[in-house]
Amino acid sequence: MKRKGISLLFGLIFLMTACCRTKTEEVVQNVDKNTIQTEVIGKEVQLVDVRTAQEYSEGRIDDAVNFDVNGEFFMEQIGTLDKTKPVYLYCKMGGRSSKAAEILKNEGFKEIYNYTGGYNDWSSKD
Repeated sequence: MKRKGISLLFGLIFLMTACCRTKTEEVVQNVDKNTIQTEVIGKEVQLVDVRTAQEYSEGRIDDAVNFDVNGEFFMEQIGTLDKTKPVYLYCKMGGRSSKAAEILKNEGFKEIYNYTGGYNDWSSKD
C-alpha cells in the first residue's frame, strides 16, 4: 500500500510541476511585431529568416541571416549559432519558423523566439 501512495504522490507532484510552469521557463516563446521592433531591430541579436533564398531576396527583416528550414544545409547553418544566446526566427506566416523552433529546441538552444506573424505581418501597412 505504501508504494502505491508514494508513486501516486510523486505522480501528482510531477503533474503539478509540469502544469504550473511559467512562460519564462519555456524554451520557445511566440512574439509579435512590437517585440521584433523593440528587442531586435538595430540590436546585436541572432535573427534567422527560415524562408527560401528566393523569398529572402524579395525582402527581409533587418540584418537577418537566411537559413532555409527545408534546405539541405539547415542543420549545418544552425550549428553556427550560439546556443546560449537568444535566437529570433521568422518565416512568411509562422509555420516554418515554428518547425525551425522545434528543431533548435531539440538541438539544445535555450532561448528561442518565434515571430508568429512572419514577414507578411512585418511588411503589412498597419
